[in-house]
Amino acid sequence: MWGNGRSAGFSGCPPWGILRVVTELIILLIVIATALAFDFTNGFHDTGNAMATSIATGALKPKVAVALSAILNLVGAFLSVEVATTVAKGVVDLQQFNLSNPADSHRLLLVVFAGLIGGIVWNLLTWLLGLPSSSSHALFGGLIGAAIVSLGTGGVVWSGVMAKVVIPALAAPLVAGLVAALGTWVVYRMTLRVADGIKNRYFHWGQIGSASLVSLAHGTNDAQKTMGVIFLALVATGNLAPDSHIPFWVKAACAIAIAVGTYMGGWRVIRTLGKGLVEIDSPQGMAAETSSAAIILTSSHFGMALSTTHVATGSIMGTGVGRPGAKVRWGVAGRMVTAWIITLPAAAFVGGATWILSHEIGLVFSDMVGVLVAFGILLTLSGIMFFRANRAPVDSSNVNDEWDDSADRTTGLPKSEVTGGANPTLPTAWSSPEADDAEDYHHHVHSAAGAPSGTLTRPRPKTGTQISAEQLAAQLDTEKGAHS
Repeated sequence: MWGNGRSAGFSGCPPWGILRVVTELIILLIVIATALAFDFTNGFHDTGNAMATSIATGALKPKVAVALSAILNLVGAFLSVEVATTVAKGVVDLQQFNLSNPADSHRLLLVVFAGLIGGIVWNLLTWLLGLPSSSSHALFGGLIGAAIVSLGTGGVVWSGVMAKVVIPALAAPLVAGLVAALGTWVVYRMTLRVADGIKNRYFHWGQIGSASLVSLAHGTNDAQKTMGVIFLALVATGNLAPDSHIPFWVKAACAIAIAVGTYMGGWRVIRTLGKGLVEIDSPQGMAAETSSAAIILTSSHFGMALSTTHVATGSIMGTGVGRPGAKVRWGVAGRMVTAWIITLPAAAFVGGATWILSHEIGLVFSDMVGVLVAFGILLTLSGIMFFRANRAPVDSSNVNDEWDDSADRTTGLPKSEVTGGANPTLPTAWSSPEADDAEDYHHHVHSAAGAPSGTLTRPRPKTGTQISAEQLAAQLDTEKGAHS
């Protein structure tokens, strides 16, 4: 059952040997579950990288966009393993561990576990704040912090980190921005005399293709990072040799996890990228997505663990620069860049702190107790952040609302809506079972401030306030009388 000289099964094992094997198996399962949880957060955190501009321009309905992205992420995860190899062998120095020694094996497993927690905590925090930061760098930061605490600076493959993580992180958004800016400028020059209606119609179709390509590229790059982490855990427990290939079940599990996370839709980040950074139209969206896809696919081919978030954000900003008269919200961009800068050290701090906590508790009680305590803290923090997010909900029905610079800075939504309070200038919000598609309904009603005289106005439908068809008819009659 276990390699590297460990017990091949329970036969002939003394009771303490069986207990060690069972304990190690449980810890391994917890680590794999944590890795898949990270993959899930990666999916919903990074959905906006591919679909934000298509949703913002109306090329795709929000729910259709995330469903399409989920399918393509699932497919993309099976197309390559180069990035997984980089994560598995290019961040933590496996030569520093004697994997035939159970103590060293557990140390490596704890490094992987702590690194994952560092990545998850940072992913959830930046998602709560609506900041499109790098899931990849959060994972690498967590692993680096845990490895340094465990082994010192010698536990990190610094040459690999610099060549395939740090340098691409600096270059990718700049290159993506330049390519997108040039592409946007060329597109607008070529379509200068084309009517906006015709231009948008054809570029909508182009956006669907380019956004699909970005989703496919995201799957080839980001799902593999979790594959590499699970590979490390399997090597630590002796289930795989360091030079083994990644098992199919690992690929399948990671592909499914990132696809499900993508389908959940990271609406807060989608809103920031689609509405908060630049005012985007269809030609811009297609230029941003095409440049992002080209750079991500190229980096995946060379095994570079690129941040798809940095690439997508750089591309979107580039389209704002390339389009004459476009408005770039540099305040929002500044918050993003700040998050980028502190991602590695912040995740490293969390990863290192998690390793210390788990290790010290393990010394006093047992290895399993240390891991369970850290896992429990992760669940608690995750619950708190999801609870906070529900106080300021962003979903498929309001993700495309216009960004209000004077409103809540994390969502761009009116403060009354963010805090759940009623808007005193509008009638009470309502929804109906007959309103099958809240997104379409919301996109076609007028706001109270901008609607012409005599237009019936309603706020966005809010979940949980349902009325019957008879009540709806009565309310419509009342409103018609008020406007007559």
